[in-house]
Amino acid sequence: MLATFIIFLREGIEASLIISILLTYLGKTGQERYRRDVFIGVASAIALTIVGGSILYLSVSTYSGSRFQTIFETMTFFVAAVFLTMMTIWMQRHARGLRGELTQQSEVAITKGGRFSMGLLAFQSVGREGLETMVFTLAILFANSHQAATPLQNRFLLLGGVLGLAVAIGLAFAMFKLGTKINLGLFFKVLGTFLILCAAGLIADAVENLQRLGWVSIGNHALWNTSGIISEHSNLGDVLHQLLGYAERPTVLQAIIYSLYLVACVVAYRRFAVVRKATKSA
Repeated sequence: MLATFIIFLREGIEASLIISILLTYLGKTGQERYRRDVFIGVASAIALTIVGGSILYLSVSTYSGSRFQTIFETMTFFVAAVFLTMMTIWMQRHARGLRGELTQQSEVAITKGGRFSMGLLAFQSVGREGLETMVFTLAILFANSHQAATPLQNRFLLLGGVLGLAVAIGLAFAMFKLGTKINLGLFFKVLGTFLILCAAGLIADAVENLQRLGWVSIGNHALWNTSGIISEHSNLGDVLHQLLGYAERPTVLQAIIYSLYLVACVVAYRRFAVVRKATKSA
């Protein structure tokens, strides 16, 4: 539940920022007639995300327990981990320039394509957030299925998403309508840290699937067994698994890949921080 809450909260805030920037630009330039097209693009992106995600999940669920489902889940884990990593690093690097980029794109859209292009820009911008959210949610649902999750637990996962989106809308209203000051840099940094840990857990799950499929045969023996202390099937174990990638019986290869991924992320973040400081000083 916490994992879906965090991803929907983050993506909801980012989508709100995008919509706010587009609407603010239209208001400042006297182009309010394009606002309806922005909302149409946003609504279309949300609808496509919900419908597409539901169809994918229901289709794959019909192959429950099959080799095909395991292969599809493994691909989803890897794709979700890549998306989570890329969007976290991208936001750290481009958050300051997001307004300028969207403003420039809006100007080009209105000049060259008019209403359709403006709606398409909104669709693409918000659709990217929707795609990331859909892939991550599918990955969490699939990962939960390996822990014999009940329908009630899956509902809690979706409830976490709904609550995250509701909080995101509330924060967006406070920022853009009430003028409340929120440190977005710190906000995205904290949530980005959690998402990197989530991505590491998804990669570990993908490695476990590869070993189960017999595609990877090295490092298969378990490092430890803590099922008697914290079971992955317990509420605490489920939370730790979703947020930190906790495994009660991790294999050697899972631990190695998990650790290497986190080290790579730390190195990448430090290098970006150095580059950003050098750019500011210049």
